[in-house]
Amino acid sequence: MIPPVVRELEVFPDADAVARRGADVVAAAARDAVDVRGRFTFAVSGGRTPWAMLDILVGEELPWGSVEIWQVDERVAPDGDADRNLTGLEPLVPQDATLHPMPVTDPQLDTAAERYAASLPDVFDLVHLGMGDDGHTASLVPGEPVLDALDREIAVTGEYRGRRRMTLTYPVLARARLVLWLISGADKAEMLPRLLAGDRSIPAGRVEGPRQLVVADGAAASRTPQIG
Repeated sequence: MIPPVVRELEVFPDADAVARRGADVVAAAARDAVDVRGRFTFAVSGGRTPWAMLDILVGEELPWGSVEIWQVDERVAPDGDADRNLTGLEPLVPQDATLHPMPVTDPQLDTAAERYAASLPDVFDLVHLGMGDDGHTASLVPGEPVLDALDREIAVTGEYRGRRRMTLTYPVLARARLVLWLISGADKAEMLPRLLAGDRSIPAGRVEGPRQLVVADGAAASRTPQIG
């Protein structure tokens, strides 16, 4: 039997508080995973709020040598490009941790995606996701054929907002022990209730991980009935 999806909402005053709460959740999950399974497997998206979260995490006393970090998605762009999620992520990863960058500079992107898929754990302890103002998450965007790519764990998309992308697919997200959403900004206010309702007409609403924690700021949650 497929377990039901539970999306719990927590609302904080601003993006800084969202990042702090995210750091607390990740730190607790990391300690528990290392205690129980000997390592913590973590997939992280790009963006200012998760980078603020990681900046806070760097100051935590965590078993970083047992932490492995993968990317949820990445733009196809040169190393060091400002469009690359890795450009903001890499300086925030402690040296003791293991970082697995997506191989988006490989000229054979589909082959590189298969290689990256082979590096993934069977189950992620925690996957961090954000959500765009159009309801996309990771690089699972409206109208993109890879939304239906259920036969692979990593897919390469067409061009979206100027870049092709490499992304985790829904089957990987569905197996995560915890999906942590960090959502901030008034531009997300229309989409947040649809995410919480599991509205499958937006890509974010199709994420089926059974345990999902949605941490949002007041601006993003301003149209959400649960706090109205």
